[in-house]
Amino acid sequence: MNRIFTDRPATRRGKGSERSGATSLFAYLSLAQGLYYMVTALWALFSVDTFQKVTGPKTDVWLVKTVGVLVAAIGGALGVAGYRRRETPEIGLLGAGSAGGLAGIDTYYTAKGRISPVYALDGLAELVFLGCWIYVLTRGKR
Repeated sequence: MNRIFTDRPATRRGKGSERSGATSLFAYLSLAQGLYYMVTALWALFSVDTFQKVTGPKTDVWLVKTVGVLVAAIGGALGVAGYRRRETPEIGLLGAGSAGGLAGIDTYYTAKGRISPVYALDGLAELVFLGCWIYVLTRGKR
C-alpha cells in the first residue's frame, strides 16, 4: 500500500501526455477535487448528525453513508492520481463524469425542492470542477 503513495516518477509527471503545463493543471485539478470529495464524504460518514444539520434531515442514513463511501473512493482515486502526476483519460473521465453527475443531481433535486438549497452550492462547485475538466481535457486538442 505504501508504494501507491511513494512511487512517483522522477520527472514528477506521469505516463501520458507531456503537454507543457497541462500536466500541472491536470494534477492540481485532480488534487483539488479529490480533497473536496474526501472532506465532504468523510464528514457525511463520520459526523452524520452535523452533516444533516447543514444539509437537512435525511430519511435514509444508510443512503447518505453509501454515497459518502462512493464519493470518498472517487476522491481517493483523484487525489492519488494528482499526487503522482498521473494524467490519464480514465482520471479525466472520472473527474469530469463525477462532477457532471453530481452537479446534475444537485441542480435537479434542489430545483424540485426535494433537497436543501445548500446543495445548490455543491452543484456550483461541481460545475466549476466540470468546467475546469473540460478546459484541461480539450486544451491539447487545438
